[in-house]
Amino acid sequence: MSTIHEVAKRAGVSPTTVSHVINNTRFVSKEVKERVNEAMAELQFQPNALARSLRRGKTHTLGLILPDSANPFFAEIGHGIEATAFNLDYSVILCNTEGNVDKERLYLNVLSNKRVDGIILVSVGEQEDLLRLLQTYRRPLVLVDRILPDVQTDAVFCDNLQGGYIATRHIINLGHRRIGVVAGPYYLTPSSHRVTGYLKALAEAGIPTDESLIVRGDFQSGSGWKAALELFNIPDPPTAIFACNDMMAIGVLRAAAETGKKVPDDLAVVGFDDITLAAYTVPSLTSVAQPKSKMSELAVQLLIQRIELKEDEELPLRNEVLCPSLVVRGSCGGCA
Repeated sequence: MSTIHEVAKRAGVSPTTVSHVINNTRFVSKEVKERVNEAMAELQFQPNALARSLRRGKTHTLGLILPDSANPFFAEIGHGIEATAFNLDYSVILCNTEGNVDKERLYLNVLSNKRVDGIILVSVGEQEDLLRLLQTYRRPLVLVDRILPDVQTDAVFCDNLQGGYIATRHIINLGHRRIGVVAGPYYLTPSSHRVTGYLKALAEAGIPTDESLIVRGDFQSGSGWKAALELFNIPDPPTAIFACNDMMAIGVLRAAAETGKKVPDDLAVVGFDDITLAAYTVPSLTSVAQPKSKMSELAVQLLIQRIELKEDEELPLRNEVLCPSLVVRGSCGGCA
């Protein structure tokens, strides 16, 4: 690899002049600039972008920590974040925690050591030691999808309670009264809020809560399959199931097919997230759509605003709550 001294020798100038050309830190004549640029091209010299960025106090790099990059919802969120960041001249380093709190803690420290300008985080959960770390974290931080108590930072998330409500209300309007729900882990706010929305819709319709109709999964398709089989085996099984994400809803569709239940004739199914795959299941999946593109754009914009804030400027914390919508497809039959 060529050095700045070799470039200077080839161009017939000092290394300091080459540095000024690269960093545009001082006036250099057009003729000298051309000689330096030609020398860099001939020697295939690549300026050290990281060192240059550190001298300026910014690396133009963001960290993105996801709990499961294989989950299509998080993959689509990640894609939107990377695309938005790229358009704003920022690069993204992706870290996947696999739902492991220790990996999340490790990646927060790793990204700090790599001098990222800020971090977008979809957190694993609410463990006390992790919350303490986030409460004292010194890099600009934006939370996405999951709320964490007592962590004072910008956040972007969907109104999950409203999403659970509109999903269940749609099922009720189709005439169903025995409605099962495949919930996510109890300690994650999106899951608990979606179940709260489900309960709200039942209460408004005068339908009593039946705890046997509430089964928990882990947001993976296998747990949706297992939960559906459990619901099918209770004494008075549901005629409809609201799964708290699309991956579990796909597991429900598989369980229905294996047990001879026709969807939507014997069983109505509604998911949550509206991942791209939802339109291609058989039948196609009715789902509560999270505004993923908007969530991604806002997360990046909020983070960069925080990063580029001058020392004497203040910016109030923002919690952006976005509204979900229902995308009606074939897995319910009819429209509300």
